[in-house]
Amino acid sequence: MCRWLAYKGKSIFLEELIVDTENSLVKQSSHALLSKQIVNGDGFGIGWYAHRKTPGILKEISPAWNNNNLLQFAHQIRSPLFFSHVRASTGADVARSNCHPFVFGEWMFMHNGQINNYWFIRRELENMIPDAHYSLRRGTTDSEAIFLAALQFNLPHDPVGAIRKTLRKIVESTQEAGLEENLHFSAALTNGQDIYAFRYSRDKKDPSLYYTIDNESVVIVSEPLDLDADTIWHEVEHNSVVKTQGKNEVVISDFMN
Repeated sequence: MCRWLAYKGKSIFLEELIVDTENSLVKQSSHALLSKQIVNGDGFGIGWYAHRKTPGILKEISPAWNNNNLLQFAHQIRSPLFFSHVRASTGADVARSNCHPFVFGEWMFMHNGQINNYWFIRRELENMIPDAHYSLRRGTTDSEAIFLAALQFNLPHDPVGAIRKTLRKIVESTQEAGLEENLHFSAALTNGQDIYAFRYSRDKKDPSLYYTIDNESVVIVSEPLDLDADTIWHEVEHNSVVKTQGKNEVVISDFMN
């Protein structure tokens, strides 16, 4: 399982969360605390918004704990909204094109989890990607396919509904193929203004997800970045979607209802 974080708030240097915290994402790349797969060394990615509507992206296939480019970028770049992801492959190749986050215009998406028997329904899932957007498919992961497939359900205007409908279609496809239709889904989606974070699985063994809020920011993570008693980390419940509002508010609602 992968590890990720999403941040929205006052503009900060990326390293403040990605590198400097007690249980930073760089540390989680070599020793995650709340994941079945301790090492997440199959590449990393960061995506950030600064002076343009579309995000900047850096992806590499080397482990986050051993990449000086990541440290240099995180040290120099400030952003009011950014994603970061360290990858543990569930079968797809270790390649830059398979690293998260994925981008469509101003939208950005990253994922932790997997579709059971994905390789048996891969063609069905890719057929869900609208023809007009299939050229955007760069890698072979189920994560990228989910993101692009959601475009057929009008993702820019109904992001939560689009992701919900996509997952339902995936479950239908696996059922029709006579396969076990379980999936595990922890993901974050943003248009550079709001963040939508999801936690769901068919067997209720969801990938972990937490958030914290202070006066100036919201941080959503796979696992807490510190053990400081002054930082209150709230666990997101099963079958939930978290949406940021304003600078430091979140609204939590049922996801697959």
